[in-house]
Amino acid sequence: MNNLRVSENPVADLASQLEIAAREAIKARGNFSLVLSGGSTPRALYELLATPDWKSRFEWEKCDIFFGDERAVAPDDALSNFKMASDALLSRVAARVHRMEGERIDLESAARDYETKLRALGSPLDLILLGLGDDGHTASLFPYSPQLNEVEGWVTATPVAPMEPRVRRLTLSFPAINAARKVWFLASGAGKAERVAEVLDGPRDVQSLPSQGVAPRNGELVWFLDEEAARDISR
Repeated sequence: MNNLRVSENPVADLASQLEIAAREAIKARGNFSLVLSGGSTPRALYELLATPDWKSRFEWEKCDIFFGDERAVAPDDALSNFKMASDALLSRVAARVHRMEGERIDLESAARDYETKLRALGSPLDLILLGLGDDGHTASLFPYSPQLNEVEGWVTATPVAPMEPRVRRLTLSFPAINAARKVWFLASGAGKAERVAEVLDGPRDVQSLPSQGVAPRNGELVWFLDEEAARDISR
């Protein structure tokens, strides 16, 4: 069952819940593992967290930051999810940052190395942030892609993406995402409304709507939405 949090400002709502999740994880286990997503809406979240008030609410030195996906570009390329997150937040805090090496020629090797880092945590990821693409994809799990059929590997290298930018990607797979303690989607705006309703209320078809494949086995799934994005869903 999906947990919906609909508010006027889902970015601020998510930030508040993130503060609680980080504090609880650090109290319970001594650190907090957070997976970041790319896109314009998450950037607004990262910029909020970088403000003096919000930045002071987190024990960043006890946070391990990972990424849900990355494009096959250099880390300083404008298309890089790492660069976006670094510019917006990570360059301003003392977290331990583990970036995906999308610039490597051998992306399959880069995927294996990143999976090794994730599994070295020895416990599930605490929280994965995800966005919802206009075609129903999340992370870099695109409709009808071979990555949707992965059942064991946590990180995979994709073919050239079917949307811009048309480059290969590194992405977490469903086994990694669905093993996490918490998975949170963030979506806003009327442009997302139809797709949100399809994913949440429509027939299950993971091949055409990969976001439907996100179903944490033992954790929570939460959708942070504004009223426009939530307008077509049943509540």
